[in-house]
Formats: sequence, C-alpha cells, structure tokens
Amino acid sequence: MGRPMLEPVIERLPYMEVFLRAFEEEIAQEFAAGNIRAPVHLAAGNETALIEIFERVKPDDWVLCSWRSHYHALLKGVPRHEVKAAIMAGHSISLCFPQYKVLSSAIVGGIAPIATGLGWAIKRRNDLDYTGNQQTVWCFIGDMTAECGIVHEAVKYCGRHLLPVNFICEDNKVSVTTNTQEVWGPNRLKLLPIERYHYKLERPHVGIGKFVQF
Repeated sequence: MGRPMLEPVIERLPYMEVFLRAFEEEIAQEFAAGNIRAPVHLAAGNETALIEIFERVKPDDWVLCSWRSHYHALLKGVPRHEVKAAIMAGHSISLCFPQYKVLSSAIVGGIAPIATGLGWAIKRRNDLDYTGNQQTVWCFIGDMTAECGIVHEAVKYCGRHLLPVNFICEDNKVSVTTNTQEVWGPNRLKLLPIERYHYKLERPHVGIGKFVQF
C-alpha cells in the first residue's frame, strides 16, 4: 500500500501535518497511560520539511532512519494500524517493516552502514543485470549522529563508489539537551555531501517529559 498521489503537495500539507501530529498525540497518550512498556521518541515540528522530502521518495525506494521514525514509516506508506501495533509492542525506537522497505536502528550511527550495504546491492544488481530500476536509499540521521566517524566513513564510501544513497540530516541543533555546535564547533564548512533540514523539536527527547509508572 503506497502513499496516495492525488493532489499537489501544497494542497495536502495541512491535512498531512494534522494526521502526523494526531498520530503522535495518540501515542503520547498511550505512553502516559502506561500502555507502552518501552521507550518512545516522539516527533513534532518537522512535519512540513519531512513531507516535502518524501515527495521525492519513490514507492520502491528504501527509507532508513533512527529512533524517531514514526513519521517516516507513515509517510513511506506503512498502514497506520501496523505502525501503532509495532509501537505498542515496544518497538518504537527500532521500527522495521522490510515489506514496505523501511528500516530503523536505535544505535547512534548504526543505520549508515546498513544504508551503504543496501546501496551496494542496488548498484551491483543494476550493473550486472540492468533493469532500469532507479531505486534510492534515503538514510535519515540526526545532527549529532552526522558528526560520528561511522557516518563520515559511510558517506565518503557511498560518494566514491557512486552508490544510490541520499543522507538526510534532521538538524534540531541538539543531542538530547546538549548543543551540537558547542560540542563539535560551528559547522562553517560543508565537509560532507549531506542534505540537511532544520527544525525545533517540540517534544522532549524521549517520552513525554514526566515519570510514567508501568
């Protein structure tokens, strides 16, 4: 089941933003009630930017992300009830739906080498038996993750071998509550070919900002 392609993005954005926010609020309420016995990382504030990026994601593309991936799974076309069921089962920070070509990892930087491997598989298949498939791997990472060595190696490797992998940095300027630039210094130079969008996270880094008794 893919995303509906019915009208231009500018007409769908308000509805899609409401849909995404309503889903996260529903998950927040389930967590507050103690119905989710595992960590959750809720999103808010990046809906518009993310929807616009997903206008470029084709149904056959892979989407890889980290521990804050509810939106990504929904926008890729994973049915709402399947996403919620996985979260309720405790998999919020590691949502994987290979049948929809969605994978995530809660390990900082751990998704980058997986993206590299998928990129190699796609390139090799096309080089050996060209089918005209223009599959792309979209790898979403945070701004602190983008500073990790494993990501630098993966991005450089993908670039040098011309692998079909797009790295997207979701930059909210902090890692948990630590300012990213204060740790690594100001990003004055574009050192890596990573696309980046900026947003302010409107929720706590993890959970709902209060103690929940399970």
